[in-house]
Amino acid sequence: MRKLTGALFFVCLLGSLGAQAAEVAVLDWRKALLDTQAAQRSMNQLKNQIAGQQQEAEALGKELQSLQERLQRDGATMSDAQRQSAQQEFQTKGQRFQQLRQQIAEARMRSEKTFLDQAQPKLERAVDQVIERHDIEVLADREGVIHTDIELLDVTEEVTEILNSLN
Repeated sequence: MRKLTGALFFVCLLGSLGAQAAEVAVLDWRKALLDTQAAQRSMNQLKNQIAGQQQEAEALGKELQSLQERLQRDGATMSDAQRQSAQQEFQTKGQRFQQLRQQIAEARMRSEKTFLDQAQPKLERAVDQVIERHDIEVLADREGVIHTDIELLDVTEEVTEILNSLN
């Protein structure tokens, strides 16, 4: 609904300005940021930081799957002690698996927040430069444009290039 409202506002704004293609442009700011060298470095740092936890989680996931299959396959023929032991092992490993998943998710969120906090002022400067260079009157999020009969200038790659030069 928010995109539709934004798109309708954009269409009304276009009509009221009598805008031409050179005055209106679109930007996928997420792509512009994610395609930067700084974003690639940040993602690689995160991968290195969580590599051990990721491997442990993958190994635990396989062990949990194997334990579950064993319990389903052999549970009826196991002694009560064997079954309880396997269920306890499943529960313990399951808790560790969930803990690792949460730690990995939190590390990703922290990394993304740190990157975005550092990148935001640079993004604003890059966008300002592109707006000035092309004399853009309306800059819309590319995802917010539902329909247009005119070809809009997409400044995403140009913003990425400027961001890379600011690093």
